[in-house]
Amino acid sequence: MPGERKIKTAFILGAGRGERLRPWTDNCPKPLLPVRGRPLITYAFEHLTSVGVEQFIVNTHHFAHRYAEVFPDGTWRGFPLIFRYEPVLLGTGGGLKNIEDLVEGEDTIWVYNGDVISDLPLQRLLDAHRHGRGEVTIALRSFGRNLNVGVDETGKVCDFRFSLGRECLAYCQFTGIYLVDREFLRRIPAGRPWDIVDTFIEMVRELPGAVGGVVIDEGSWTDVGDPCTYGWING
Repeated sequence: MPGERKIKTAFILGAGRGERLRPWTDNCPKPLLPVRGRPLITYAFEHLTSVGVEQFIVNTHHFAHRYAEVFPDGTWRGFPLIFRYEPVLLGTGGGLKNIEDLVEGEDTIWVYNGDVISDLPLQRLLDAHRHGRGEVTIALRSFGRNLNVGVDETGKVCDFRFSLGRECLAYCQFTGIYLVDREFLRRIPAGRPWDIVDTFIEMVRELPGAVGGVVIDEGSWTDVGDPCTYGWING
């Protein structure tokens, strides 16, 4: 089990096409869309530095060259940015597997969707991961548009997307913010597109509670994934 070392690396999902935000994403990756005068992805950077993250790995695909234009020196406020290009879009799980070589020596890394703006207290998630002693711990909300992560009476994750047919005490919103130990990456198939939730489902099917979860309703959380939300967040 990883020790109490500071978690200094975060993986930001930045490769998606952002189909629901067309035409804004016709020539721009969704995480680089302007929000209140700055790139959307920088809100994730800012949030993660609050818990000691020192470098960011970002996967790219759709209009990948735009990242170099926005961050020409490969840094943000002095923090190193490492870009990993995907010629074929690998999805949320495949993208994480594809950076395995970049996190050698890391016990645990943060994973954060690049289209999320949040100020929820990340220390709560960090504490839950360290105390839970599992390979992965996800941040949840008890309210939201997609209440499809089932939790039992002990707070453990028992179902995803209603795929296992299990009776759960409550259903929560997955925030797209989570912590994974490096050993978790061995569960993801290499060299092909893969949805990270499929790995979560496999783990929970084998052992309910194998995926840790913590409900964090404090703070704000917004998935900037559709025109209505994008207009509202810029209003």
